[in-house]
Amino acid sequence: MDQKITKEEAKKRIEKLKKEINYHRYLYHVLDKEEISPEALDSLKKELFDLEQQFPDLITSDSPTQRVGGKPLKEFKKVKHPTPMLSFNDCFSEDDMRAWEKRFMDFLGGKVHRSDKFYYCELKFDGLAIELHYQDGVFVCGATRGDGYVGEDVTQNLKTIESIPLRLLEKEEVLANLKKEGLNHIVARLEKNFPKEIVARGEVFMNRKDFEALNKEQIKKHQKPFANPRNAAAGSVRQLDPKVTASRKLDSHAYSLVTDLGQNTHEEEHLILKAFGFKIDRHSEPAKNLEEVFAYHDKWWKSRDRLPFEIDGVVVILNNEEDFRRAGYVGKAPRAAIAYKFALKQATTQVLDIIVQVGRTGVLTPVAILKPVNVGGVTISRSTLHNFEEIKRLGLKIGDTVIVGRAGDVIPQILQVLPDLRTGKEKEFQIPEKCPMCGSKVVRDKEGIIYRCSNKNCFAMNRRRLYHFVSKAAFDIEGVGPKIIDRLLDENLIRDAADLFQLEEGDLAALERFGEKSAENIINSITTHKKIDLVRFLYALGIRHVGEETADVLADQLEAIQQIKKPTDVLVAMKKISLESLQGIEDIGPKVAASIKEFFEDKKNTELIKKLEEVGIEIIPRPKEGKKLKGKVFVLTGTLTSMSREEAKERIRQLGGKVASTVSKNVSYVVAGAEPGSKYQKAQELGVKIIGEEEFLKILSS
Repeated sequence: MDQKITKEEAKKRIEKLKKEINYHRYLYHVLDKEEISPEALDSLKKELFDLEQQFPDLITSDSPTQRVGGKPLKEFKKVKHPTPMLSFNDCFSEDDMRAWEKRFMDFLGGKVHRSDKFYYCELKFDGLAIELHYQDGVFVCGATRGDGYVGEDVTQNLKTIESIPLRLLEKEEVLANLKKEGLNHIVARLEKNFPKEIVARGEVFMNRKDFEALNKEQIKKHQKPFANPRNAAAGSVRQLDPKVTASRKLDSHAYSLVTDLGQNTHEEEHLILKAFGFKIDRHSEPAKNLEEVFAYHDKWWKSRDRLPFEIDGVVVILNNEEDFRRAGYVGKAPRAAIAYKFALKQATTQVLDIIVQVGRTGVLTPVAILKPVNVGGVTISRSTLHNFEEIKRLGLKIGDTVIVGRAGDVIPQILQVLPDLRTGKEKEFQIPEKCPMCGSKVVRDKEGIIYRCSNKNCFAMNRRRLYHFVSKAAFDIEGVGPKIIDRLLDENLIRDAADLFQLEEGDLAALERFGEKSAENIINSITTHKKIDLVRFLYALGIRHVGEETADVLADQLEAIQQIKKPTDVLVAMKKISLESLQGIEDIGPKVAASIKEFFEDKKNTELIKKLEEVGIEIIPRPKEGKKLKGKVFVLTGTLTSMSREEAKERIRQLGGKVASTVSKNVSYVVAGAEPGSKYQKAQELGVKIIGEEEFLKILSS
């Protein structure tokens, strides 16, 4: 730092630095542009800080250096809002939305300004509502919602948030921005009377990545982690020490302009806020009618996991400002605005019973029977408990009130028991000593977690094996699902998988509720699936511990030993492989190797394989397209339009790649189709490369 700089020179330099730093803040946060690197911007801030330290009396409240936070407060002062800062009423369905529209339309007597932008739709951030006051362009006060009429003064804390401007743009810049947006009536008004005071409202929130990082830090410090990003944001803003707030990466969006600047619509409010230098959310859209509102809601319900922040629904507002004001308020909420929430991700219900299912390998799995409840737009009435240790971990009793959710928005899951709601009538669950299906003895594995039916011929196991045999990743026999399998077993038409290929149309047509055409379709579907590649065949056999990926690895090994054209060729090849050789294969450990050997040494299994050959099953060679994807691991999430999930897996394997079911740091690519699930978010957290369908197809074809 040049010690000879005069105070006047420093003042001029400080003003230029402030203007430059604010310009780049505006570019980054409002326009999503970057002209200089973050490092260069930090260097400018450092120069400003050093100058202000040399001349402390030149420090102003709007200086970018003042974001670091002031001295700790003893308590928050109260701030009265210029107009009530009220919340929205909630609704959860299209019917609720139609009822809301009818209510406010009836109140207005149907006299409204109709247009293609009748409604304005915004994302509903899961954060903390704030109010921002500016005097002569300088941020002077920030407050929480409080009770809607009086909030808490959190000015110093809000100053630490980079996306909140400490100084608004100059008049010339504002007018130029408004002209670009075509808001000439606003321009004409502001040219004559530029406002000295601006009041805006918005939301403070925390991005998912920053939330995860904060919780890791909390755990590291042996402190309680935050439950969700909203709690983290709210807790951060309400810190008495602004330096704590400054240490946490918070973000914000402005969504409402309290000051009357001649805006005619809510959409214009957003554009004016942006013109003054506020960061607004770019996902907002007008809507002509409720059908377009529903489409907007549905779009973001499906795509919400792609956003860097949490949302819990969308806000729908009558766009015309005059109509909105005329509609007034009902209770503490505006009549002509509503929060159209997403279907609840969690809900409470009661456990009516716990039953036990027997899987294809004999594993006993407890399943909770629930009082039906809507979660995420779907009614659920049962939830797997995975194993008996899970019941112990949850402390679950029959009759308990529980919190249920849907893992990855799909699989029902009991998240928590609420023991304080017990009545004393709840019952402890007893692990069965005998198989609930065949009555055979139940045995426990060495780890003490898995319980299994000891009877290899248990009819429940056979039923599940058949479900597996016809499934999509196995023989993929369209039209033959669990219900059809159940019917065929109950009518004694089949006993094993091979019997499926001996069925005739007449066998099915004679059954009640089976028409001639449906019988024909099922038989055709079965007949056309007699040819199958080795990976699918091995997977279809239902060998314990052998999933799709292990089946792929095993297939490579068998094909290296023996040309595989028919099922019995598999038996010949397996005899040539020792247990030690199996254990030495990549991705096949001692446990899996032992299970494979045990399967092919079992007389019943070898007889089934021979029988499958007798009924015409052929094993077709896999296309040899080289190994250009060797060493690459893919995870698939969402829906692909160009091919099915199974086809995509097959293509990856054909090219030497692997497909994983879970996201880890070992994954090369996460392929995201339409409506990706939680795997997308996990990939973002771990920094795993995410590619779309187009890029995926390029990789396959290159």
